[in-house]
Formats: sequence, structure tokens, C-alpha cells
Amino acid sequence: MVQANGLDRVPRTTVPAAALAGAETVGDLVAVALTALGAGVRERPGPLPAGGPKAVQSMIAGLDPLPLDGIGAEAAVAELSTILAAGSADPVDPWCAAHLHCPPLAVAAAADLVASVLNPSLDSWDQAPAASAVERAVTDKVARLCYPHASRPDALVTSGGTESNLTALLLAREVLGPDVVPVCGANAHHSVARAAWLLGLPRPVLVPTTTDRIDPAALQIILAGLDRPAVVTATAGTTNTGSIDPLDAIADITQAAGAWLHVDAAYGGALLFSDNRRARLDGMDRADSIALDLHKLGWQPIASGLLACRDTELTDRLATSADYLNADDDTEAGIPDLLGRSLRTSRRADAFKIAVTARALGTTGLGELVDRCCDTAAQVARAVADHPAFHLWGAPSLSTVLFRPRVADATADGDALVAEVRRGLLDEGIAVLGRATVPDHDGRRRLWLKLTLLHPHVTPAHYLPLLELIATKAAQWC
Repeated sequence: MVQANGLDRVPRTTVPAAALAGAETVGDLVAVALTALGAGVRERPGPLPAGGPKAVQSMIAGLDPLPLDGIGAEAAVAELSTILAAGSADPVDPWCAAHLHCPPLAVAAAADLVASVLNPSLDSWDQAPAASAVERAVTDKVARLCYPHASRPDALVTSGGTESNLTALLLAREVLGPDVVPVCGANAHHSVARAAWLLGLPRPVLVPTTTDRIDPAALQIILAGLDRPAVVTATAGTTNTGSIDPLDAIADITQAAGAWLHVDAAYGGALLFSDNRRARLDGMDRADSIALDLHKLGWQPIASGLLACRDTELTDRLATSADYLNADDDTEAGIPDLLGRSLRTSRRADAFKIAVTARALGTTGLGELVDRCCDTAAQVARAVADHPAFHLWGAPSLSTVLFRPRVADATADGDALVAEVRRGLLDEGIAVLGRATVPDHDGRRRLWLKLTLLHPHVTPAHYLPLLELIATKAAQWC
């Protein structure tokens, strides 16, 4: 040992060995965790535990998560990993298809583990030298993907669509002034209204939607009637149906009105990877800002959001300073300033797993996975349409299928029946279905069952038995 101010310290030359030992220890614990994960999965009857919230609560009854004396790393990892796996909704199971909750790719999960072990923090370069360089490379490529014809596009890493939408509205407020009026479709994600609330803006003006898409004529009338600047949020992939707003028409209207256009493409933005479906996003590159989420149709572990902007002049407005993180003299000396790259301070190296995944598969490979999910949804929708027990809401725009048991329309309270079918399957641990209240083509709002198909390695055949089961359950509850 060497002396440093009277204190013993490990010689610097031994640090790499210590780091290697740490990696080996993590490897041992990962093996324990994976064994426990498998054991927990086998305890479940299907994609989630049976018995509902009370049954899950009973799994941890008597477990003290903050004990005075610990039980040891292997025991704790094994015990809690088993509980988590047994009590989880598992998106790897094809019948776990309620939400925009994807099964992560193995390559992405492995990359996420590496980032967790090294634990870089993306608020200053000296905490994340390589991670910050990788992030910048990823955001530069994403910005160019979103804005192929812009001269200086930029992109930021976010925690997801909610943060992306908040940041976009913040930038719009900074550019257009504090009296900016938020405008969005009735189909917009709830985070748009929440962002307006957080920023002290008025509640968004809602544009009527037809088949879950903004009506351009209605938007034009609303913008013409405003006496203040507006920030319009369009959606490319709604949460309820996966519908894509008419982006080109909306861009024409907002440009003529001098409004900011933000496109929430958290779900549908992944169509950029698909040669077959990219044209469905025509007009998106005319927006001022675009939200993407690769923990949806990108198969990344949460979180993996991005916000792209047409010009670095916009993202530069997030610049801030803290002497201990981005001192002026350090920046002038060439050390990258990361603090203005996010609304957050400490944040994970989420771009690393994106880079590893894209490096492994290429954008072509990602596009093929997007196509698989959308193709599967189209085939499942045809099976629903051909099934005498169901009413299909409409052809999928992305990978979401809405349908409703026909017996629900023959009962006094059909929506209650639909809800009971869904909750019954949840309680039995058999399937995780979503729910969406949207107008039918006759304009009447009804409750629909929802399949959000994000598993790229399953086939329509996986869902045919589920349809039969739902039809049987609906008839029984009628």
C-alpha cells in the first residue's frame, strides 16, 4: 500500500484488476438472477400472475425490503428476482399485448446491463467520456433520419414520449413566447395536456378527430380563430388505435398559420426504418420537432426516447450552466458540454443500447422487425373480421387491432361486458388485453378490446386460440 496524506489507498496500477473482479462478480450474480427469473416465469399460468392485485401483494407479504441485517447478494437476487418474474406482466408472452410495452431484444438487454455496470452519468463529459460520444453519434444519425433535407438537425435523448412532448412544448414556448396556445387532436396522448399544465400554458384546444385522426379542415378553422401563436401537436401512431394523422396536410396548415408543429411519433416513428412503410410518415420532416420512442417499436428496455428538432438553434435553447459540470473554461478548452442536452441532470447512457442494437441489426434489420409486427397485426385483423363473434374497428395503421364481441352490442350495457371479459382474463392470468374507448364509424363511443402487437417473432397463429377464448368468455358473461 502507498500513503496519501496519511491514509492507505490502493495503488492505481491495481484498479483494472479490481474492475475485472467486479465484472466477474456481476456475471456470477447474473447467472443467479437468470435462474431465478426462469423459476418465477414457471410459477405463472400465463403472461401475468393469477388472482389480481391481492395475489401479487401476497407474494411479498412478510418480506422486508429494508432489513436491518442483509441476507447476502445471491440470496437477495434469487429471492426478489423470482418474485418479480412470477408477478410480472411478461411482454415476451404473445398474449401480453395490452400496451405499447415491447419485449426487449436480447442484444439490447445485454447492452443495458453493460451500461448499468459502468454507470456513466450523462451530465458531464468526465463522468461519461465514451458514452457521451456514442450518444452524440446516435443523436446525429437519428436527427438526419428524421430530417433528411435539413441543414442542421439535432436530436436529444429523453426518457420517453412524455418528456419529449414536454421538451417540445417548452421549446415552442421559448421561440413563440409565453402566450403560445397548445392545440392538439382529441386523439393526442395525455402527456400533451400534462406538459401544458407543467409549463403554465392553457389547456390544449382540442381538434375534432375522425377515425382517430385530426380533421385538417377543423384544425384550419381553429388556427384561423386564434389571436395568439400556436403549437400544434399531431400524432403518428395514436395510443388507442395506432392511427396516423394526415401529416402533410397538417404541415401545410400550420406553416400557413405560422404555428409550431410537433409530431408525437413515439409509436409510429419507427416506420422510418421500413422501406415498405416509411411513406406513411410523409410530411413529418416538415415539423419543428418530433418525438420518438424506441422502447415501443424499437424493442429497447425502458427508457429509450428521443426528441428530434429541425435545427440546432432550437435545442440550443436548453443551454444552462453549472460550474462544477460545464465550466466555461472547460468548454473553451474543448470538453463537450452535456448539461444542455436534457432537462435532466443525472441520466443513464440510454443511447448505448440503441447503438448496440442498431449496430447488430442495422436499420434494415430494424425495419424488417417493424414490418413483421405490422404484417402480423394486419393478418390478425383479418382473422377478427372473418370471425362471426367479433366486430373489427378498422384495418390497423400500425400494429394495434381493436375489436369487440358482437354479443356486447346485443346487451343493455355492452361496455360493461367488454370490461368484464378483459378483467376476467387478467384475473386468471391468461392474457393481458388493452382497452380503448373510441367512436365506431357511426360516431357512437364504445369500449373496445385492444391487441398491441409488438412481438416481432410471433405469428398470427399465436392469436387464433386467444380469439376463440375471448369469444367463449364473452358468450359466458353475456
